[in-house]
Formats: sequence, C-alpha cells, structure tokens
Amino acid sequence: MSILAAAVDPNSVGALAGGLKSIAYGLAAIGPGIGVGIVFGQGVNAMARQPEMTNVIRQNMILGFAFSEALALIGLVMPFVYT
Repeated sequence: MSILAAAVDPNSVGALAGGLKSIAYGLAAIGPGIGVGIVFGQGVNAMARQPEMTNVIRQNMILGFAFSEALALIGLVMPFVYT
C-alpha cells in the first residue's frame, strides 16, 4: 500500500488521528512540566534568601503548582472532548 493510499484510506485516518492525539498531549505536557520546575526552583531560592517568609512562600508555591497542573489536566482532557 502506497503512502498516498494510506493517507486516503478512511480506516487508517482514525488510527493516525489517535496517534496524533498522543503526540499532542505529550507536547502539551512539556509546558506545565517546565512551569512546575520553575515554581519550585524559584520557591526554594526565595526560601533560602528569606527564611522568615517560608510559610508565605510555600503557600504561593502550592498555588502556582496547582495552576500549572490544571493546565496539564486540561491538556489531557481536550483530545477526548474533540474526537
């Protein structure tokens, strides 16, 4: 089967779309992963510089982590919504 025939075959289009959804989510997970790393890295840096503000910084770190992970969960759900 040629590449052109595989691209036109309706049975292979569904399999291709499923594979693209997996790749898209993998790429979408990179952003929140980087965001979580930045949030915790800068939070630890801030705690080292001002130990008396540790409780406030920790609360802000958890809030930033929750927002970053919410983006990852939205990215996980979107391929299933648009099927």
